[in-house]
Amino acid sequence: MSGGEHMTAGATTASNSDPLGVDLLIIGGGINGAGIARDAAGRGLKVMLVEQADLASATSSASTKLIHGGLRYLEFFEFRLVREALIERERLLRIAPHIIRPMQFVLPHVPELRPRWLMRLGLFFYDHIGGRKILPASRSVRLANGAYGALRPGLDHGFSYSDCWVDDSRLVVLNALDAALRGASIRTRTRFLSATVDGSQWLATIQDVKSNETTQVRARAIVNAAGPWVQDVLKGLPKMDNEGQVRLVKGSHIVVPRLYNGEHAFMLQNPDGRIVFTIPYQEEFTLVGTTDVPFSGDATQVSISPEEVLYLCNTVNSYFRKSISPSDVKWSYAGVRPLSDDESKNASKVTRDYKLELTETTPDAPPLLSVFGGKITTYRRLAESALSKLQPHLDSSDREWTDKAALPGGDLPRADFAAFAEGVHKRWPFLSASLAHRLARAYGTRVEKILGKAQAMLDLGEHYGAGLTQAEIDYLVTNEWARSADDILWRRTKLGLHLDSQQRQRVAQLFDSQQS
Repeated sequence: MSGGEHMTAGATTASNSDPLGVDLLIIGGGINGAGIARDAAGRGLKVMLVEQADLASATSSASTKLIHGGLRYLEFFEFRLVREALIERERLLRIAPHIIRPMQFVLPHVPELRPRWLMRLGLFFYDHIGGRKILPASRSVRLANGAYGALRPGLDHGFSYSDCWVDDSRLVVLNALDAALRGASIRTRTRFLSATVDGSQWLATIQDVKSNETTQVRARAIVNAAGPWVQDVLKGLPKMDNEGQVRLVKGSHIVVPRLYNGEHAFMLQNPDGRIVFTIPYQEEFTLVGTTDVPFSGDATQVSISPEEVLYLCNTVNSYFRKSISPSDVKWSYAGVRPLSDDESKNASKVTRDYKLELTETTPDAPPLLSVFGGKITTYRRLAESALSKLQPHLDSSDREWTDKAALPGGDLPRADFAAFAEGVHKRWPFLSASLAHRLARAYGTRVEKILGKAQAMLDLGEHYGAGLTQAEIDYLVTNEWARSADDILWRRTKLGLHLDSQQRQRVAQLFDSQQS
């Protein structure tokens, strides 16, 4: 789960050491917490981030995996959010060209849902309000040709526009990695229990999930970036007046065998006003999502419902020649989006904008900054805003720097991924073309730390299937906080889709043997 939320501890072993001292304690290892940690560490602050589970283990790995402005938000007049997101879209593409790539989206026109002129007008605004420089402009397309032949007869007209795809889990991990490289302490499997005001500082108690050992931390400020658990964290803090409220909305996705050829995605409109994307995924599959369902209950136990599976299948079947059914689903995932509650009646219309709430118990007390809402595309700008609010309290640098500094592995020569991937294959010719491409895409220039001086696959250690080797696992454990098979197979590599049950079990046994 993302968030390291407040929980009642069981038996604990207290640490007798003096409290650790930091400038900023961040609760939550999702995209917002990791992004704030990176920005703060780069400004010279002493930072600690605590996350109860794995980085990106909840909402931040359950996204539709898009860096986009949110075309449909224009209908809700969210012009500021769309503009900010579109500006961030190209900034993120520049700093992480390995894990982020441009993608063409095709929007079929269904006359009964929206008039063509309205779609054209919306795309005109989408092209121009964000200062687009890299991605191509939108255009009208005919859908009856071969490129879009997978669509059913009768869908003759549509539009094409560009956004970006992102490996969402890796985006979180790379922000945390950059923060650590700049001096931050990233503590996964560590719960936040509580905090009290001690003079001008916070005195917080955190707990190692495995050993139950507790540690005290003195912090000049706390950031509550616990996502769905942001209000649970507030229960472990002195009573404060918080205006922000979280609206929990479940979004679910299914993965099915590839529906069509090509690297383009489709944006499908539904009569209920909701949007579903179909996105090429992991070479052999198509990702379909998302749903928008009000959620209540335990956010750690979220899963897709049969009704959601059927809804997504029916959406696909209303647009494509090829029909799918629930039996075609190879994998599914669901996440709870912690949206800032704007009291919208319809869950799909709740704002994706964020709210940062700074509270203090007294004028001399240390600050608490709580993050409500947000979307993965605007995480970097959110982090800048958070540091701007905290700057007077921490007397930190006001230099904004994260828009130009490449994320780890993103310093590709001329930002040319295709040339870089080709260079990886030439340098390590024993790799298959597909494996060289996958490693280049996941790790960028840091692929050197995995492949090093290897001259054959045998030099990379045991092969677990689908190109996953002991060398890659060792890298992920040593550098990226991987502590379980799920951390590796479903978040950092997505290879769980390509391994059979026996191969997945072999990876799990590797971690079981280390923990026994």
